Amino acid sequence: MNHPTVYTSLAGCLIHLVGRTGQAVQISIHPPSEYICANRQRILPDWKKQPSLWVVIVLQQSRFELVEMTPEIEAEKERLREKFMRFGCDAAFNLRDRGYITDLIDPRTGYPLLSRPGTVPHDDTAVVKALLQYPVIRNNCRVLVHPDWGMAVYPSILISVAPPIIIELVTTSIAPLHGWNQLG
Repeated sequence: MNHPTVYTSLAGCLIHLVGRTGQAVQISIHPPSEYICANRQRILPDWKKQPSLWVVIVLQQSRFELVEMTPEIEAEKERLREKFMRFGCDAAFNLRDRGYITDLIDPRTGYPLLSRPGTVPHDDTAVVKALLQYPVIRNNCRVLVHPDWGMAVYPSILISVAPPIIIELVTTSIAPLHGWNQLG
């Protein structure tokens, strides 16, 4: 018999998930990086009056290291982007339905999907580097180095005014709908 899980959340906690194909997914919730604080008005111009923001980092393990630009790797990036966009839209609309302004950043463009874009794109890689201290390798594009997955990692970002406990509740309840289940 399945019993409901009770969640308690602190900023920075890690949610470990695994997809149907065995690829890992990590979700963590953080206060905004200095970059987001400094550029908030230029990234999300309509979010001026929001007292606090939370950054939700979604890292998906890739089947390949995302270092080169081959048709196979570009197809993998697109697959992971689409997976995030589906998950991110579900999470964002769920949080919005609860009254919390939320948006996801398109990993390809750096601009918000649901809000009016600003004059400055968001930099997912820089924010992950700042908040998780993961190294970045400069190649044709900048590539994160995950401590367990190496360069086989695809970063994505949601931004919300919802408290971390609500973000965690929503993301963990939506994740199984996208084939991501909690480990353990």
